[in-house]
Amino acid sequence: MTVVVPSPTSHTQASPAIDRGLARVGRWLATHRGTIAALQWGVVAVYWFLLVVPVLLPLPDHTRHVWTDLTLFAQFVFWGIWWPFVLVSMVLVGRLWCGVLCPEGALSEKASRFGLGRAVPRWVTWKGWPFVAFVMTTVYGQLVSVYQYPAPALVVLGGSTVAAIAVGLTFGRGKRVWCRHLCPVNGVFGLLSKLAPFHYRVDANVWAASPKPSQRKAIDCAPLVAVKTMRGASECHMCGRCEGFRGAVTLARRSPSHEIVHVAGANPKPWETWLIVVGLMGVAAGAFHWTGTRTFIAVKQAIAEWAIEAGHVDLLEKALPWWVLTNYPARNDVMTVVDGAALVAFIAGTAVAVAVPVFGCLAVATRMLGAWSWARFHHLAQALVPIAAIGVFLGLSALTVTMLKADDIRLPWVAELRASLILGAAAWSLRLAWGISGVAGRGERGVGVGGEDTGAVGRVREGAVAPGLVRRLAATTATAGAIAVGAWVWASLFWKM
Repeated sequence: MTVVVPSPTSHTQASPAIDRGLARVGRWLATHRGTIAALQWGVVAVYWFLLVVPVLLPLPDHTRHVWTDLTLFAQFVFWGIWWPFVLVSMVLVGRLWCGVLCPEGALSEKASRFGLGRAVPRWVTWKGWPFVAFVMTTVYGQLVSVYQYPAPALVVLGGSTVAAIAVGLTFGRGKRVWCRHLCPVNGVFGLLSKLAPFHYRVDANVWAASPKPSQRKAIDCAPLVAVKTMRGASECHMCGRCEGFRGAVTLARRSPSHEIVHVAGANPKPWETWLIVVGLMGVAAGAFHWTGTRTFIAVKQAIAEWAIEAGHVDLLEKALPWWVLTNYPARNDVMTVVDGAALVAFIAGTAVAVAVPVFGCLAVATRMLGAWSWARFHHLAQALVPIAAIGVFLGLSALTVTMLKADDIRLPWVAELRASLILGAAAWSLRLAWGISGVAGRGERGVGVGGEDTGAVGRVREGAVAPGLVRRLAATTATAGAIAVGAWVWASLFWKM
């Protein structure tokens, strides 16, 4: 016997005018592939110009400005505008950047059309790559000062692009294998897009009732998404190629909380939990915090004392090539081996210091809702996406503020905006925690038999009931502890706490 309950809607009640407007946008994306391709190649040209040309120019001195020096301008574009607001776009419109503008995606897909077309091996599809690639890229970027110098930016960003092309030339046939499995920011983009108010809705009933199309009319999904069973936006690149397929795929609105509350629990992903807690809340926080902090200085001093006692005094002055550790003597900016070791230790220590209490709070919240369940634990971790993501945005945007300040452009309202964003993200995470705790106890998967947006029904195990108010409050309160850790970490980046 099963108990049947209504499946929660995944989108807000949009007016007919807005629905029609979204439908037109979806059709435009589907029918203007040539225009989108031209736009992509334009972005590729600008991307490579700003990445390569500054490396050929001398480093600017302190008298130069963003608007008068190409190197500083490129630095401002990449780290002050490009990356911070690409993150914002994921929350606003899903992975539209990936499907319409990303230079790596365009180049990898194009290369794949003329490459070897080999089958994708198991090691490429390992679920841990988004976490590992993000951590390695973040730490390496700090070691070589990727935000400050054009050559490291070329190595990090350009190296990623070259790798994307190489993967395209090797695997798949006209697909984005790199984007789906190996891109260093794929995991982050996937998490943020879960909060987007737009997605491609798949009506499973209409799909099943429609005649099977010919092979020639099959969906050309470059990021290898199983469109038929797609129930969220985290893997979809929003390119529009599936719009209208079998009359079942439509660009539509939804509640920004729906995917995390009602869909994410259906397929728990441990590596996403690691990316949220250890990667975004821990490693990224350490990468933004280390400069000039007393803790970093203490770690550096401890390593230096060990090196002296062990007879490795040369490590105190030994420098490595600029592509291993920062090495610009003319700018009085050289990172020794001890500096590099201290940096790695500080970031690792920060990650542990953040992850332990956060994991502990999530464990308590999980237990408050009933017997232990790893699926519930990972589902509750999804509530931390807003507070984890806002810190990365604020950390990157701090570079924006710093570069503008160097050009005497001051933004007096920045402190208030930062505080508002942190508080807003914390409130959003708390709301998600409340929603998750409300469905976690009754086994809801959030996908009805007719698809997530069709108003169909979901099925719940016999005897399963929604958690009581006390349990739900207790679980939400415990999760609030994890949210508070994240808020404190990011707030301490800007204010002495």
